[in-house]
Amino acid sequence: MSWIQAALVASFLAFASAGGAVLEYTDGNFDDLIQTHDIALVKFYAPWCGHCKKIAPEYEKAAPKLASNDPPVALVKVDCTTEKTVCDKFGVKGFPTLKIFRNGVPAQDYDGPRDADGIVKFMRGQSGPSSKELKTVAEFEKFTGGDENVVVGFFESESKLKDSFLKVADTERDRFAFAHTSNKDIIKKAGYSDDIAVFVPKKLHNKFDSNEFKYDGNYDTDKIKNFLTHETVGLAGIRTQGNLFQFEQKPIVVVYYNVDYVKDPKGSNYWRNRVLKVAQNYKRKVQFAVSNKEEFSSEIETNGLGERKDSDKPIVAMLTNEGKFPMDQEFSVENLQQFVDEVLAGNSEPYMKSEPIPEEQGDVKVAVGKNFKQLIMDSDKDVLIEFYAPWCGHCKSLAPKYDELAEKLNKEDVIIAKMDATANDVPPLFEVRGFPTLFWLPKNSKSNPIPYNGGREVKDFVNFISKHSTDGLKGFNRDGKKKKHTEL
Repeated sequence: MSWIQAALVASFLAFASAGGAVLEYTDGNFDDLIQTHDIALVKFYAPWCGHCKKIAPEYEKAAPKLASNDPPVALVKVDCTTEKTVCDKFGVKGFPTLKIFRNGVPAQDYDGPRDADGIVKFMRGQSGPSSKELKTVAEFEKFTGGDENVVVGFFESESKLKDSFLKVADTERDRFAFAHTSNKDIIKKAGYSDDIAVFVPKKLHNKFDSNEFKYDGNYDTDKIKNFLTHETVGLAGIRTQGNLFQFEQKPIVVVYYNVDYVKDPKGSNYWRNRVLKVAQNYKRKVQFAVSNKEEFSSEIETNGLGERKDSDKPIVAMLTNEGKFPMDQEFSVENLQQFVDEVLAGNSEPYMKSEPIPEEQGDVKVAVGKNFKQLIMDSDKDVLIEFYAPWCGHCKSLAPKYDELAEKLNKEDVIIAKMDATANDVPPLFEVRGFPTLFWLPKNSKSNPIPYNGGREVKDFVNFISKHSTDGLKGFNRDGKKKKHTEL
């Protein structure tokens, strides 16, 4: 590094400590400064860009955590409305554009999460070894004394468990922070030997959960992954946009309030302890989580809590395979427990976004949130259901063919139906990630919908339905060919 580069680095480090951990580079210094980082994430942005404004606070929150990482990861930003040379050099055409640089060279586009927690985990996974070797007690205490859960493998010697641990670290490095050790002093202090343990940060310690979670399985990598995903968040984990994969099991109770363990750890723990008091009564039956209201503002709306989002007390939704259940009562330990019991007992009606139930139906039956159960799930007929969006070009192309199919089969014991998935809540049983998405529901197995991935011509649908219909069709053979008049 030249003395000029050194001076530039020193000045920018001073700027970072004074004004935040995100480094702002320009046309005049980008090439020199980016070379000083082993790894850096660069955000090319425009001040007027809405998406840029949304990611900005998350980027700022992630920066200090990554700056203190071992090895450190720099977060850099470049304003493309003023620093046009740099932005043109790297082919920036939209905002924000994020790129990962290694030793001053662009290595790849960033395609990870855009919340602070997700950015930190993803970028940590890009830096250094997948599992850090801990060689002293001081290193162990530093690694386990941070702000989030960490995974440590304790191995006195080579073993199958160690091999599996390192394989899991390679594949899960962008989700969890891993370290391993064979140091006798560390093993003695921790009290583990040929074990894997997850250590919970001190700020999250409570009287209801263990401060450490020990893996009790064998060297099966899938079992280790399952342990890390589902058995290390505690009775009421901190659920963020970056760790949603750990909270996918249902039923789950999500409690929303101003969770912030940086600015308000005392207030965050105050409400979480009350959730924990209830959660301890539902071990292995119901998962509980707490989430930040602002971070999950759109989810709060879709869970039917929009009118209560400004409450000074936590608001609650329970998600089950039957739907979404918002808690109407004011938050208290007693009300939360009663609410969970009522939902589990089947005494509560799920919330659903729904268009009005159609007064008349044509050959293509129109399903909405309020009639889906009766029209689709409770019917005694096989069903082909399309989930669509009004603006979707592929859906518009399918519409006349779908209408023709419904007319062709209107005398059969088959329901051809559609649902606007943007105006109605899609039942939890169906995974809809794009449009159109179609499912086949045999009348005797409605709880096991089958994704339809066949062709989208009328004859393709007829062939599929003819083959898969429960009792066969009146007008078509199993191969999709029309029955002769004498066969009818």
